[in-house]
Amino acid sequence: MSKGLRRFLIVVVVAVVLYFVIAQPVGAADVVRSILAIIGNALSSIATFFRSLF
Repeated sequence: MSKGLRRFLIVVVVAVVLYFVIAQPVGAADVVRSILAIIGNALSSIATFFRSLF
């Protein structure tokens, strides 16, 4: 991927995220909360797996 294309895609993603946060802050907060919950559940499952090994 060329450097210019990569920079363009980053700018587009940031613009879309900013628009979503400005246009629908409650929806954006829900998305972030859901992502953090998924990550937390995954880390908890991994910890449980390693605890059950020992």
